[in-house]
Amino acid sequence: MRSIALRYLQLNDEITELDRHLHRLVSQAAAELMAVKGLGAETVAALRIAVGDNPERLRSESAFAHLCGVAPIPASSGKTSRHRLNRGGDRQANHALYMIAVTRMAWEPRTRAYVARRTAEGETKSEIIRCLKRHIAREIYRLLVPRTPAQPSSHRDLATAA
Repeated sequence: MRSIALRYLQLNDEITELDRHLHRLVSQAAAELMAVKGLGAETVAALRIAVGDNPERLRSESAFAHLCGVAPIPASSGKTSRHRLNRGGDRQANHALYMIAVTRMAWEPRTRAYVARRTAEGETKSEIIRCLKRHIAREIYRLLVPRTPAQPSSHRDLATAA
């Protein structure tokens, strides 16, 4: 029992040190994301890893949403018009967006008001979380991929730029 307890303490110390190191690295690489309330080092790291070393390859926030698996997929039949969750994409990035959505549902007043309004409209919790993840992906894309003045922000801007 004593050796197991000592091993537990050693591993706990190692985890604490690695968490500090991760926080330091992520703070250097993505200070603007770390400044957003509700985002921790683990979620920012997962999103940065999903984007990779070349964030300019993501031409729009829609591409980022597809990469994270939060782009809506039509699932309509007959008179029912609805969307479902995308099961593709980077699962760690999707989980990071899910954790941000759940956290915001608990403490952010705007998100709580949005959830109350959508619940009153008859939406399910999973549908609300799907929409929240898409909104969060849009917000995070703007922070992850800095826009240059020559870079259009959406497909609509592509049409006007041409």
